[in-house]
Amino acid sequence: MATRSGTNAALVVVDVQAGVVATAWDRDRIVANIARAVERARAAGVPVIWVQHEDDDLPRDSVDWKWVPELQATPGELWIHKHFNSSFEDTALLAELDRLGVSRLFLAGAATNWCIRATAYGALERGFDLTLLSDAHTTKDLALAPGRVVPAQVVIDDLNTVMQWLGYPGRTNAAVPVAEAVFG
Repeated sequence: MATRSGTNAALVVVDVQAGVVATAWDRDRIVANIARAVERARAAGVPVIWVQHEDDDLPRDSVDWKWVPELQATPGELWIHKHFNSSFEDTALLAELDRLGVSRLFLAGAATNWCIRATAYGALERGFDLTLLSDAHTTKDLALAPGRVVPAQVVIDDLNTVMQWLGYPGRTNAAVPVAEAVFG
């Protein structure tokens, strides 16, 4: 069990913004899976928290900064704006999760190797139980040098595997497809 107080869950959807996912691996399928996760969380009464990144490459109110049209928040759902990879760093996310009595997070969004990974570790380090939705996060191929590319699917598979085996005291973590996630 989580080391946080509270017994509630929340779905955290990170950076599914036009410029972040425009050329992401398997974009349409992943965004559809995220939409299914949002529907399932709402149906189970689990709060959905939307996290939106902003920096010099993704300026507020730019076309690339805007959320993809396939995903829409409903009135009353929380928006967290961030400037760093982790959704926890220099944001109100932790305070909002504490206010809601959340000890278990479901995580989806982009980009796997940056903001999803940093948020996943940040959640575990802060005592949350974590379920990474294994078919609801994506990234782009990572070009390391000429002729050296890490394919996006390898990055995604790596984080999914890590989240199945990583251990933190008093916490549980997993990576499961949206269809197998138990939101209630």
